[in-house]
Amino acid sequence: MKTLLRIDCSSRLTGSHSRALADYFEENWKAVNTNGSVVYRDLTKNQLPHIQNSTIEGFYMPIEHLSPAHKEALTLSDELIAELIQADEILISSPLYNLNIPSNLKAYLDQTVRVGHTFSINENGYYGLLKDKTAYIITVKGGIYKGTFMEQYDFQVPYLKAILNHIGIEDQEFFSLEGTSDSNIIEQNKDLLQNAIHQHFKKMT
Repeated sequence: MKTLLRIDCSSRLTGSHSRALADYFEENWKAVNTNGSVVYRDLTKNQLPHIQNSTIEGFYMPIEHLSPAHKEALTLSDELIAELIQADEILISSPLYNLNIPSNLKAYLDQTVRVGHTFSINENGYYGLLKDKTAYIITVKGGIYKGTFMEQYDFQVPYLKAILNHIGIEDQEFFSLEGTSDSNIIEQNKDLLQNAIHQHFKKMT
């Protein structure tokens, strides 16, 4: 039985393209994984704190030296990392805010990209610890970036690719919706992306 960890971060709880596409993805995922379960992590409904000094100290401190304050600061990070470890597949839906991911998704990643838990270091450099997982990433942009001069300003997709690789999640599938601010193309682009999601799962049946 597979577990899907779904992470949403759009500030819009209604009228969100990224949430709607994540709903469509989840519907298709459930159709294939009939005995699977979905764990929800909504970063807008349940805001995460940014990491504090005590959190950072705790990340790099031997466990026997942790004070009660450090242990308390690490509780949330421990919980989020446990969700990641237990998940077989991860779904991240993210709009583009000011050329990058929303700050609540960055706060989530700051809590989960943690030495000794999701990545480690040896004489050859960094290596990820979350192996044998698949990440599906839905990205949404108001403008058209891919294949235009605006592509150089897209820090959303490159960052998500890099940070997921950093923690060992190398199996990644991106579904990107662009042009949501253009009423002339948005419906066509949504149909194309939904079809791409559907075809992805159709190959599994």
